[in-house]
Amino acid sequence: MLRDITLGQYYQTDSILHRLDPRVKLAGTFVYLISLFLFKNITVYIVAILFLGCMIRLAKIPFRFIARGLRPVIILLLITAGFNLFLTPGEKWLQLWTITISKEGVSNAFYTVLRLILLIFGSSLLTLTTTPNRLTDGLEKSLKPLETVKVPVHEIAMMISIALRFIPILMEETDKIMKAQLARGADFESGNFVRKIKALVPILIPLFVSAFRRANDLAMAMEARCYRGGEGRTKMKPLKYAGRDIKAYFMLAGYLTLVIVIGKCFPIHVII
Repeated sequence: MLRDITLGQYYQTDSILHRLDPRVKLAGTFVYLISLFLFKNITVYIVAILFLGCMIRLAKIPFRFIARGLRPVIILLLITAGFNLFLTPGEKWLQLWTITISKEGVSNAFYTVLRLILLIFGSSLLTLTTTPNRLTDGLEKSLKPLETVKVPVHEIAMMISIALRFIPILMEETDKIMKAQLARGADFESGNFVRKIKALVPILIPLFVSAFRRANDLAMAMEARCYRGGEGRTKMKPLKYAGRDIKAYFMLAGYLTLVIVIGKCFPIHVII
């Protein structure tokens, strides 16, 4: 299951999305996530799904690879759907003994789960098509105006970059620890829920120790290289917009306009 986490991973291939400026992809992800929460409208989500499908096609990333990212959050999706389904008051749709399911509950559960799935896909596509270094540079460049109000933009971007870099490293470390514990006779599958949680202790303790050790090594390495923040630092590969980036901005503006027009002119809220 740990290998199914796609957020934070980079999928190396040659595509137009990989060649785009990271600032364009950050803006595109932000616009896409906003569009998911503008309207509670099935037609808007159809447009969002089609747009996401086109982006996945342009990125040349297998859909199965991106869909693997849903496996670790299936429990979260089920819990979210259950809360919306059973705890939303409204017009009765189905009666199960003493539990009443309302039409509003079904609608809320459907839209919430759909939003979460599209949000995961959209966020994963950003990291799958952008290296951590490029993502850091794009984020720092995008937030540059905030430096006028004393926001430590470079430090924030650096922390995000380090966090993204540590995701695949910690997954690999967890996999090694689990295999080592299984070789020693550990059992992570049998037993009830409480027993399974207790079985994770031999994994979590070495993982935390390893994570703190790596963090300490990284801090020592940065100090040995006289790292003192972003002031006065230059870039080996400075970001520059190309023609395809300008076209991408226009495409994002067109997508957002289409979503707003469809949401206003075709308000289809009922799914049952």
